[in-house]
Amino acid sequence: MPQLDVDGATLTYDDEGPRDSGAAPLVFVHGWTANRHRWDHQTAHFSATRRVVRLDLRGHGDSSGAGLRTIDEVAADVLALLDHLHIERCVLVGHSMGGMTAQAIALSHPERVERLVLVNSISRMAYSRGRALLMAASARVPFKLFVAANIQRAFAPGYPREEIRAHVRASAGTPREVVMTLYGAMRAFDVLDRVGEIRVPTLLVHGLHDIQLPVRQMLRMAAAYPDAVVRIVDAGHELPVEKPAQLTAALESFLRTTAPAPA
Repeated sequence: MPQLDVDGATLTYDDEGPRDSGAAPLVFVHGWTANRHRWDHQTAHFSATRRVVRLDLRGHGDSSGAGLRTIDEVAADVLALLDHLHIERCVLVGHSMGGMTAQAIALSHPERVERLVLVNSISRMAYSRGRALLMAASARVPFKLFVAANIQRAFAPGYPREEIRAHVRASAGTPREVVMTLYGAMRAFDVLDRVGEIRVPTLLVHGLHDIQLPVRQMLRMAAAYPDAVVRIVDAGHELPVEKPAQLTAALESFLRTTAPAPA
């Protein structure tokens, strides 16, 4: 596993696929308490024909470190990896918090983004009453129980329980400091009034049964984008693993039919 040291953290990443395909690299950014393996299906599919990069964010998966308190700071880590890999311009794909990170990069460094794909993500954080109560209770319940409750809510009804338990175990390995400080970062994230500045082709893919970040919040974001393609999938919040083939197909179609924005 290649790694990069960045400001007291060690970021683990995968860099796969041909460098000479002529297509901009795909860069995948996972969400809160997840890891780069959320993108296994997409990586296996696209790395056959183009360069694909995915990373474990600081404090997640096989990456070490903590201390990130804003989405812009998460974005800085991703940009550091792009610089390290000499990737000047990419197709940026983010899930949930990763989608917030992708929007932050598209706004601060638009020259680095050829296309943007946001999966189960929004531009302004707004919690349901149930999620707000769960977060308020987090200080009074065992940390692993708190993580388990959040992850279980993320999947649509009927998703296999054993697979949910595997994701719970993986998420529970994320340090409490990382989980809670990045929760605060997501809660403070708000670029809804600026998304009209993002002029690259954009795909918004969302799970119909997402109760973490409901579809109505995504549609509010979609209305603010100047020209976004919207796809709704029969899934919950964890669309990359609930319906990986459908997400890959949506991304494949988007890449084939949408002309890149000028550099």
